Amino acid sequence: MDASIIDNIAGRLLAHPPGYDAHGALVPDWAPSKPFDRPPVYAAVLISLIARPEGHTVLYTERSSGLRAHSGQVAFPGGKLDPEDFDAGDAALREAGEEVGMVRDEARILGFMPTYFTGTNYLITPVVAEVAPTRPFVPNPGEVQSLFEVPLARILDARTYGAFRIKRDGREHQTWQIDHDGHKIWGITANLTRLFCDRVNGEARR
Repeated sequence: MDASIIDNIAGRLLAHPPGYDAHGALVPDWAPSKPFDRPPVYAAVLISLIARPEGHTVLYTERSSGLRAHSGQVAFPGGKLDPEDFDAGDAALREAGEEVGMVRDEARILGFMPTYFTGTNYLITPVVAEVAPTRPFVPNPGEVQSLFEVPLARILDARTYGAFRIKRDGREHQTWQIDHDGHKIWGITANLTRLFCDRVNGEARR
């Protein structure tokens, strides 16, 4: 991937984080059995485009098996916004530093994607950044069990994606799924990856 690909990606993204007060009616990616009784939790994830000699890759983490929520699942670096965070980009870079030791100055935010509302009442802002690391990423064992990278070219190929079906509260729903080198990416992370793919390829629905 050369610089023109990165420039094209940046041109497809939002220049600023979408406002949380301008998202209109929220429809979660799956409907919980009980309506939410509290405002959504604001969060951000970092879709990191890692500059490697062989081309750009996308960084994923495998969550630590000791975590209470989503243990062992594949995720992007990210988490809840803290009061000290300036915006979603600031939060995503902070979380990436805490989780994998990413150096903030080695990441350049390219833009943002529209918010994504989950069936667990999280309102997530995906932040896309190009990263030129000068040292290996190191997983924080309290949060991250392992790291892996997927070639960006594969992420941008719609043929990469299959279907994953899951049953919650007696109802079945479907997410995207990516199988890569023994790793299964599904749920929110796969859905966000596919939204990124569609946006870059000019197929975004909003």
